Amino acid sequence: MKRLLCAGSVLVLFAAAARAEADLYPDRRRSQYQKDSGYALFPYFYDLPGIGNGYGLFGAATNVGDTYTDLIGTFFLGDVDGEAVGVNSLHLVDKRLILDFGGAHLSKATLQTYAKRGMETGKDDYVLAEVGDTSFGGARLTATFLDRRVEGFVGWYGGTSVFEAVRDKDGNLILKAENAPREYIQTAILGGRLDFTDDYMDPRRGVRLETSIWRAPKMNSGPDYFYVDSSFTGYIPLGKRSTWAVNLFKSDANVIQKGETDRAIIADEQGLDCSTISDPLEKQECESFIDNIVAENNYGTATALGGFVRLRSYPEGRFKGAHTQFIGNEIRWNLTEESTPFDIFIMKDIRTAVQFAFFYEIGSVADKESDLWEISRKSYGAGVRVVTGSGLIY
Repeated sequence: MKRLLCAGSVLVLFAAAARAEADLYPDRRRSQYQKDSGYALFPYFYDLPGIGNGYGLFGAATNVGDTYTDLIGTFFLGDVDGEAVGVNSLHLVDKRLILDFGGAHLSKATLQTYAKRGMETGKDDYVLAEVGDTSFGGARLTATFLDRRVEGFVGWYGGTSVFEAVRDKDGNLILKAENAPREYIQTAILGGRLDFTDDYMDPRRGVRLETSIWRAPKMNSGPDYFYVDSSFTGYIPLGKRSTWAVNLFKSDANVIQKGETDRAIIADEQGLDCSTISDPLEKQECESFIDNIVAENNYGTATALGGFVRLRSYPEGRFKGAHTQFIGNEIRWNLTEESTPFDIFIMKDIRTAVQFAFFYEIGSVADKESDLWEISRKSYGAGVRVVTGSGLIY
């Protein structure tokens, strides 16, 4: 599989170079800073595997007050209750220094925790970790130059939560945590991007490279580690308006100091005594939850696969490990290319493109790099994208 990955990568690079030979450094096809204002306000329903279902209200105001700044907010009720707000593209120095920040609070939430890290588990091999009173937020500062072709960024993200219980996949209580302490997490990021495409928001041709270092300092009994993400995306034009996007991505965790690996100590810290469970299956599920913490404290955790970005056919964070590799293909077929204002009561903006998107992806994760691609997972699907003049993509 590794040879196939290398061969596929080489073919993609040759294809991209061949198509872009006459236009290796394409001009931007429009201004990279738009001030078209818009808004959106609409209800929605959510149904997320392992998290639950419910409803909420989403609102956004874009390019507020003749600036580049967007204001976004939502609240939601159901199996997960909470609210979130964000501020995007706040220009501290016009077209040079841009700040994004936001935060969220969840009164309760449940997260899927699979029996093993890596790729071996089946879709039902998980328990639900129930947490309460969760808050998190962060900020990212971006320095940008040469019409957004060269960027550097720093950021910080952190949060706090209280672990409450372990439940089976159907939501039935396995074991309630006793006097579990409040847990804190934080991550700092440093990275950069080179963007040799024809558009920052909706590229049709060119290449984009990005790398970042994520530093996760030791918190509580966890490990002290960092992970490095590297991404290459080539945009190969198909006809005059459509494009084939190919993404190669890898992420690797590097442990500076291991965390606690004594299962008894970890169980005590989490407030879990699996030995009190009489049902053999539930006892095994409880112990698997602790085993995952031991593995994370040993190896660290790289960027996971699954969710809205990579391996989109799977739940968020479905596959975790210390090493990740991924290949993604997406054909974006542009049905229209226009500049048409629209106002449909719940949404006002300028429609610049409507696209069908077809994707096929494959990836692998493992705690040991030598085990990558022994097992892999595929993902494919289709969707619709609407690109707006204000800078939002629906």
